[in-house]
Amino acid sequence: MDEITAPSRVGLLREPLGVFELPRLLWRARDLAGAPRGAGQPVMVLPGYSAGDASTFVLRSYLQLLGYSVCGWGLGRNSGEVPALIPQVVEQVAALAARTGQRVRLIGWSLGGYLAREAARERPGDVERVVTLGSPVVGGPKYTVVARYYAQQGYDLDEIEAAVAKRDQMPLSVPVTAVYSRADAVVAWRACIDSANECVEHVEVATTHLGLGFSPEVYRIVADRLAARRRRERKKGGRKS
Repeated sequence: MDEITAPSRVGLLREPLGVFELPRLLWRARDLAGAPRGAGQPVMVLPGYSAGDASTFVLRSYLQLLGYSVCGWGLGRNSGEVPALIPQVVEQVAALAARTGQRVRLIGWSLGGYLAREAARERPGDVERVVTLGSPVVGGPKYTVVARYYAQQGYDLDEIEAAVAKRDQMPLSVPVTAVYSRADAVVAWRACIDSANECVEHVEVATTHLGLGFSPEVYRIVADRLAARRRRERKKGGRKS
């Protein structure tokens, strides 16, 4: 893989273009309503750094419309304190799985996707599938636009990168779909590429980091991946009959 570098702050100037995904989302509403439907399966959506459940409201509403039982992560604003957040997310996922009696589907935007992956790594029996949206799975914050901020706060970015790599020594066993964009000005797209785990598929889209949360193409990918197992079960059932 080519050398990874943090995005330039200049690129942030194009991030506001992500708001144009909202009218595109409305324009594609009829098509998106015809996506594969759920049957009450539990879905948890995790927000990105410094964001809360309000940021994922539109996506959660769409998945609710498709028939899933959807919730936010319920932990307030994402502080970015990964070592403290991972056990909290694991606890939330385990509780949801126990309450519903079903494995949970996790969707995480940016840092929320990394936390979702780590919850799946620690509790694979509680997680059905993970979808990440522009999530830095390599290097932690080192290859993101907030790298300088973390360094100014006294964090050792090389040490964090090593800790992330160490966690990857325990392979993921849950299917993961990693959605990324080369136009992402917040997270280096190469940092979204997971070459350590065979169960990860990568899907490229054309939008900004902000746009990942509202892009109709992303919503269709999410809907298709959440329904993947149900479609397989229907096909098996059809062959038996």
